[in-house]
Amino acid sequence: MSAKKPHIAIIIGSTRAARFADKPAHWILDIAKQRSDMTVELVDLRDYDLPLFNEMASNAWMPSQDPHAVKWQKKLAEFDGYVFVVAEYNRSVTGSLKNALDQAYVEWGHKPMGAIGYGGLGAARAIEHLRTIGVELQMVPVRNAVHIGGGEFMKVHPMGANAPIAEIEAAIAPAAKAMLDDVVWWAEATMAKRG
Repeated sequence: MSAKKPHIAIIIGSTRAARFADKPAHWILDIAKQRSDMTVELVDLRDYDLPLFNEMASNAWMPSQDPHAVKWQKKLAEFDGYVFVVAEYNRSVTGSLKNALDQAYVEWGHKPMGAIGYGGLGAARAIEHLRTIGVELQMVPVRNAVHIGGGEFMKVHPMGANAPIAEIEAAIAPAAKAMLDDVVWWAEATMAKRG
């Protein structure tokens, strides 16, 4: 095991003005900060102003030219693993998250990824799609994920009761612990191999 703790990014995958993502993002950030086996940082796609992917090729084959993409890649390179905050749009991830995933390749490789998703079905279909994208980007998708769906989702969403996440914590905290345990385990394993 490496002496360095894994540094994990919590990536907010929605850029909409009316997004709900901030609530679960800050909740999982607070949960992760309580752990002694990792360091964590919130990364918001809104801060990167990524254009639609328009490079000659992935940075697996040639360096990216757009300065926004390069800034994004440099940020991603700082991390040993990722937790994505996932909204489900039409049975998949948001366009902004898919675009952000496509803007890098080298930086994602051989690092774990977990997810916390929300929506009627807890973003289950979007998270499954995210996992297949992650495999193609040579990430290590972990088994466990946090799904905020159904009645729990309506308790905390502004169109429902708009309660704090603490109101549903008993239902989702075990999944959060399991997902973060997975991310740390795989981060330590892949860090050792990456050297």
